[in-house]
Amino acid sequence: MSIDSFREKVNLRIFGSKDTVLLLFRIQSFIVAFLAIGVLVYSIGFPQTDENRTVEIFLMKFLFGFYILNYTIRFLYTFEPAKFIKSTWLELALVILLLLEALSTLIFNKPVVRSLMMAMGYGGFISAYHLILQFILLVLLIIDLAKASTFLDSIKLEPSSMFIFSFVILILSGAILLMMPEMTVNGYGADFLTALFTSTSASCVTGLIIVDTATFFSYKGQLVILFLIQLGGLNMISFATFFASFYSKGTSIKHHSMMKDYFSSGSLFDAKSLLRQIIFLSFLIETIGAITIFSLWDPSIEFASTRQKVFFSIFHSISAFNNAGFSLFTNGLTETYIKGSFVLHLAFAALIFFGSLGFSTIRDVFGIRAMRERMRLPWKKYRLSSQISLYTSIILIIFGAAIFYWLEKDNSMQGYRGAEMGITSIFQSVTCRTTGFNTVDIGVLQVPTLILMIFLMFIGASSGSTGGGIKTSTFTIIILSAFATIRGKKNLELFKHNLEWDILNKAFSIFIFSASFIFIATFLLTVFEPGIDVLNLLFEEVSAFATVGLTTGITSELAINSKILIIVSMFVGRIGTLTLAIALSKRVISVDYKYPDAHFMVG
Repeated sequence: MSIDSFREKVNLRIFGSKDTVLLLFRIQSFIVAFLAIGVLVYSIGFPQTDENRTVEIFLMKFLFGFYILNYTIRFLYTFEPAKFIKSTWLELALVILLLLEALSTLIFNKPVVRSLMMAMGYGGFISAYHLILQFILLVLLIIDLAKASTFLDSIKLEPSSMFIFSFVILILSGAILLMMPEMTVNGYGADFLTALFTSTSASCVTGLIIVDTATFFSYKGQLVILFLIQLGGLNMISFATFFASFYSKGTSIKHHSMMKDYFSSGSLFDAKSLLRQIIFLSFLIETIGAITIFSLWDPSIEFASTRQKVFFSIFHSISAFNNAGFSLFTNGLTETYIKGSFVLHLAFAALIFFGSLGFSTIRDVFGIRAMRERMRLPWKKYRLSSQISLYTSIILIIFGAAIFYWLEKDNSMQGYRGAEMGITSIFQSVTCRTTGFNTVDIGVLQVPTLILMIFLMFIGASSGSTGGGIKTSTFTIIILSAFATIRGKKNLELFKHNLEWDILNKAFSIFIFSASFIFIATFLLTVFEPGIDVLNLLFEEVSAFATVGLTTGITSELAINSKILIIVSMFVGRIGTLTLAIALSKRVISVDYKYPDAHFMVG
């Protein structure tokens, strides 16, 4: 009897119990996932001893036993084993590793992982072994999340609402983790408001802080902030969709719809391809950025070890590319030996610029496939959205740098040489639209410079990017509309394309909602903070709403009400006012009617 025939007989024999057994394991998986999260949170967030680790390792082995059994049962019930293995190869690899670990322990009393670590001469076995098991358990949890996300179609929520809830879950999860004792240097954990503010700022890639990230949070706390930045920059649902795309069930229609809206993809099917390219391209840029930053650190900077230098490089690369602005230096990029590293500033500016362009634009302009196609077909141009993103960003950078240079050459840049002034001006023009890094003291800038930066922050980055603001596309369309109206043109045209009026209506909606929110929030801040200059409050609010993260130094001085308002501003600015309005509003039942035309004076 062949193996295929034997498998067919087994499948037919157990087919009747398939639905019941798999449903039972799905319920158990849900319970086990909560237990696994509890184990991970306790092991990461609370002080550990060898005795505690021994108990946790035992619990992890129990959880691993369930994952092995779960995978085996699912494999037995499948009618297409080759396709099943291909779609679950990562899970299979982990299961095989766990099986080898268990068998080698039972038979030879020599765990595979331990033997490998001993062969490499690694000391501190218990803690390192514990860390490896934590990582494996985390990967299995991510796989479970990916599989669970394929059932999004059963949730009766619009894509905009799903995006909002994903950020709420991410922010609250981050806040809970940052409240754990192991997350802070003092060993007590952050208070709720500090944890919530920091988690919101990191998840919404803003960079505003009320405590010093470098000295208040421990290595674990900084690592949590780093993960929040990465997940918030690309969106948590994007990661779930990315991992789900490798499974046999694939991604749901709602997955595709959310990705299409988020990345401004041309079609539902293009969104899946775009997402995979974006994930890989993002990691590639961040890796190149980390290597570049590592090589450009000033030798005078005293790192505790090479590992710390590597971590600092990775952290700042991810923070820059995701336009987060978090730094592991107390004074940010104005820190001694960094303020004068102008080549390093250019590396940061490049990462910030790429992150602010928008993922679809990065693929269209810098993607290998797109560049090869343009070399083969020289007449082919960038997509219209890419042209708007690229050209508007460059124009705004040049404009901002020129004005900043003119206003600050005898103030904050006094004593700089020509090239140094140029680099500093370009850096501030790049960063004040999207990121909270700064190489000059914002507190000493002149009033006209602050107004310029408020203007650039309000415009923000490009659509589909990690940055905030009303976006370069919104700004471009509004300017075009104004010129078209003045010239009496009936059509809105750009780069030999006719723009639909629905796009203009959406642009004006974003502008009005954003301006109104900032006005109301600034008004409330002046009520809560009567002792602070109104320009500083306006600067703080626009920085929070546009998820920039620059500050004149008043963030930590704000009252509780003001900090809560800044938290709300960061959240609303990240998800977008239009997304929030669509999620909260009730759609009209019918649009198949029209009232008589109205005529009245305007202006």
